[in-house]
Amino acid sequence: MNEMQLLTWARGTGLDFAVGIFLLGVLWRLIEIYSLGRKKDLSAARQAAGASGWHTIFRRSVPAEGMLKKSPVSYIGGYTFHIGLAICVFLFAPHIKLIQSLTGLSWPGLPSQFVDLIAVVTIAAMVVVLVDRINKPVKRYLSTFQDWFTWTLTFLPVLTGWMAVQHLLLPYTTMLAIHILSVELLLVFLPFTKLFHAFTVFGSRWYIGTVNGHKGVAV
Repeated sequence: MNEMQLLTWARGTGLDFAVGIFLLGVLWRLIEIYSLGRKKDLSAARQAAGASGWHTIFRRSVPAEGMLKKSPVSYIGGYTFHIGLAICVFLFAPHIKLIQSLTGLSWPGLPSQFVDLIAVVTIAAMVVVLVDRINKPVKRYLSTFQDWFTWTLTFLPVLTGWMAVQHLLLPYTTMLAIHILSVELLLVFLPFTKLFHAFTVFGSRWYIGTVNGHKGVAV
């Protein structure tokens, strides 16, 4: 298989296979989570300012008081690479074209030079966060294979995509094929790893806030 055949397979069969597993996996996990059921809370609701699901979503989305100063790399680096990743995925014109071909949905993109800069910042932020995890004994001890694996799954599409655009290391066709394959690998594993928090993070925060809000507890 030459580089053009590899790219053709990645854009065709490989993409169909990856998207299929991704959609089925996400659907299965969501059904699994939301079909668990919860016992009805028969206690009287207690009203307290700031005790609700929406308040909890907001509070859990910003650093707790004093934590930004105690762990700046985790918070600044984490926010930087999450926002940067979202920009690279959803506001880069070629990605929008791909999404349009799959779903029919489209929206304006950002200038390629700006997205290129964001990609570099995202790569740097992810490396800094990784080094911090390795250098901090507690973080390193608590890290499992899945943490390193999911970091790699997330990092490779950003790195290979940037390298393809910059025509670095390998011929463009080959690097583009590698980039697409790395994205497909991410799609295949996302529903079955910690990366699935992309679909549950706000829902879980809302649920925790709602349950505790019923008790008059702000979390």
